[in-house]
Amino acid sequence: MKLTYKLIAGTAIALFLNNTGAKAQGCVAIRGTGGLCTMADHPDSLGSEGAWLFNSNSRYYRSYKHFVGREEQKQRIELGTNVINHTYAQDLTLTRVFNNRWSVSLDVPVISNSRSSLYEHGGKERRTTHSFGVGDITIKAFAWLLDPHKSTKANIQVGLGLKLPTGSYTYTDYFYNTGANGARTLGPVDQSIQLGDGGTGITADVNAFYNFSHNFGLYGTFYYLMSPREENGVSSARGSAPSAKAVANGSDIMSVPDQLSARIGANYMAGKWNFSAGARYECLTAKDLVGGSNGFRRPGFIISAEPGITYRLHKFSVYTFVPVALVRNRTQSVPDKITTQLTGIYTQGDAAFADYAVNIGFSFKL
Repeated sequence: MKLTYKLIAGTAIALFLNNTGAKAQGCVAIRGTGGLCTMADHPDSLGSEGAWLFNSNSRYYRSYKHFVGREEQKQRIELGTNVINHTYAQDLTLTRVFNNRWSVSLDVPVISNSRSSLYEHGGKERRTTHSFGVGDITIKAFAWLLDPHKSTKANIQVGLGLKLPTGSYTYTDYFYNTGANGARTLGPVDQSIQLGDGGTGITADVNAFYNFSHNFGLYGTFYYLMSPREENGVSSARGSAPSAKAVANGSDIMSVPDQLSARIGANYMAGKWNFSAGARYECLTAKDLVGGSNGFRRPGFIISAEPGITYRLHKFSVYTFVPVALVRNRTQSVPDKITTQLTGIYTQGDAAFADYAVNIGFSFKL
């Protein structure tokens, strides 16, 4: 039974990483608010009523390859006109385990972003904008559908939460060569490096596992963030006047988009080591389930291969997960479709993506 609990615990770490990829490795601004499997972060946490669990996850990626649809715009790198984003996020998650079924978690991300480009600075020289601070905080409640003590072979956990607009969505920095005589302009940074989206969202999670033996099992997760707010009122023109085209297609104001992610994979336990391999899908949708879908956004999705490794002690574990992008697709946005209708010419914007992301973290029972 103890070995089974350990495999469940290893699965829980893999499920937790649905919380950290958050941001879909680039300008497709998927933020770190995904699913969190909480009940079995440690071999002895099942049935540990009143336990506290803490997880710290560090995530880093560099996006620099531009895509329109699935086609990479290789000339952007060759010409030096590509946008380069560096994103570092530190997710701090505290979970209260009430009993062997119910738990509540609080996730606080601390984010540091930088974005260098030519086009945002008059096209004359590459300059960099930055953002730093607390992102959008998420509070979630989780429940196992089956008794974990009895259902060690398979179980499903469901979660419902609230994403709060605590991260700044009006963060500003200076853009150079944009004013008169090459002066700089103070304005909101790009949507991809804003700390938050300005909306209160509802999150839904489904986490599941199936164990074939004490050593080998499967895991799966699904996460959706529903954002009823359509736009957050922040200009996308970086402190300058929006273009006539942006006003016409509605992309002059930043949108508050929905997002989703899904993961499936396998775990193998060998002593204190847990090895996992899976596939990861992350998407920022072009249209929202509730509310309008106008405003500036870069919709798209990434499909990644996701290897991971975890080393576990009794109350402490350390892990590394590295999703590697296999498919990157910048899909057509609502403003793109409006421009297509207005001009009669098919329009589809681009977005920059990363090749991979690095997640390193630790978890322990208090």
